[in-house]
Amino acid sequence: MTVPSRLEAARLLRSLGPHEKFLRHACAVADIAAFLAAHAAGAGRRVDRRLAETAALLHDVDKLASAAAPAHLRHGEGSAWWLEAHGCAELAPAVRDHPVTRLEEPGFADWAQTAPLEARIVAYADKRAAQELAPMSARFARWRRKYPPGSQGRVKRTGAAPWTEEAFELAESRARDLERAVCEAAGVAPEDVRRLRWSRRALREAAP
Repeated sequence: MTVPSRLEAARLLRSLGPHEKFLRHACAVADIAAFLAAHAAGAGRRVDRRLAETAALLHDVDKLASAAAPAHLRHGEGSAWWLEAHGCAELAPAVRDHPVTRLEEPGFADWAQTAPLEARIVAYADKRAAQELAPMSARFARWRRKYPPGSQGRVKRTGAAPWTEEAFELAESRARDLERAVCEAAGVAPEDVRRLRWSRRALREAAP
């Protein structure tokens, strides 16, 4: 198995015993990714819809202790490692670079324009979902409250350096660039992004 079906992806996620808060976020990201991928395909873009939506459902598995991702791997890299180890190597590139911490890295501006569309869809869908679909401005406001510039909370939670005001503004600006690129590919405006709900049904069908 490389690109799993919806049901196969749901079974993989179920096997890790995720808690409900984790599932709410994973399902929101998966549903948003499905919407974007469907619209991109409808706009004539080359996109693997199944890859985008199942990678989105599994994008955060390295946050689960049961995944046992190696401690030296950064978030995203750990999810890619787990997917490769479980026969889903084709999903790995679509989850590796989704974390918000990547936004401030030097190569992200090019990545946002040139990475496979499926990977950009997963990264953008993650920026639009906490527990539900939300404007990206609300997500960044939440991150600012959670990890204020200069605080050590981000160091303890993610291993990344504290936000500086400049880094935070750069990250938000690059997220806007990503939003423009993905929404243009999908032929939708950011305010028109919706959830194409499939993930909860797949998880119910995957239940023992």
